[in-house]
Amino acid sequence: MHEGELELTDDDAARLIVGRFPEFALLPLRRVRTSGTVNRIIRIGDDLAARFPLLPATETALAAEAEAMSEFAQTCTVAAPQPVGIGEPTSEYPSAWAVQTWVPGETASHDHQEASDSLAMDLAELIASLRTADVRGRVFDGQGRGGALTDHDEWIALCIDRSSHLLDTARVQRLWRALRVVPPSGPDVMSHRDLTPFNLLVSDDHLVGVLDGGGFGPADAALDLVGAWHLFDGPRRRILRDRLGSGEAEWLRGAAWALQQAMGLVWYYEDSHPDMSALGLSTMHRLLADAELTSL
Repeated sequence: MHEGELELTDDDAARLIVGRFPEFALLPLRRVRTSGTVNRIIRIGDDLAARFPLLPATETALAAEAEAMSEFAQTCTVAAPQPVGIGEPTSEYPSAWAVQTWVPGETASHDHQEASDSLAMDLAELIASLRTADVRGRVFDGQGRGGALTDHDEWIALCIDRSSHLLDTARVQRLWRALRVVPPSGPDVMSHRDLTPFNLLVSDDHLVGVLDGGGFGPADAALDLVGAWHLFDGPRRRILRDRLGSGEAEWLRGAAWALQQAMGLVWYYEDSHPDMSALGLSTMHRLLADAELTSL
């Protein structure tokens, strides 16, 4: 999927895990097939999982993720993985890696839960809860999504150039021009920062778990609204919006963040990860078909 991606066999993973955590030596290990684009997952017994980054990561970075993950779990309305420990880079695998608790559930789907009232209400409850967490004087760190929309103009231009065979890019460009100037609705709040369906676990159309809490931090209050566009049809987006009491500016900025993320998924993963590309296309079709947005 990525240039410079690290290789890891099952035997390599077993040696690394047992070398760092000898107490796991008798537990069965099995590779988990996921839709993720950042880590390989090796399940350890029934209750744990090792995450091996596809691209090299430092112990410092993973320690910061572990701290954010712990903070996220304290505020999350459903189960979330908790950090267990970090493995050091070696000559065999030149990246730090981590072990965390395992959370059961099925990954949400952009085309299976689009009409789920219950999931829309659960996601609204999650976002509302995250917003109550104390920012402790912190502000957006400037990395990725969550700050100024205009910082992403070059990225959107690149995505438009790479996606002309997949989308009506003239309409995409017009929509981005309208959304990029919408001002923030208020100060930064605590945000998961990546509420895609692949990070949401469901059971019986209810939210039962949230993955990848390691990015939890202050950001634009609209950022977590990307989940509404990735997952739901118009009536379910309205349920979520009403539950949160999102005003016009916040809702439009949420659409802008969804566009920024979805446009990258559309072309970058077209060949290497068709499911991720399909999510991007689904989200873009929702954005381009939405009556409120088409009137801008």
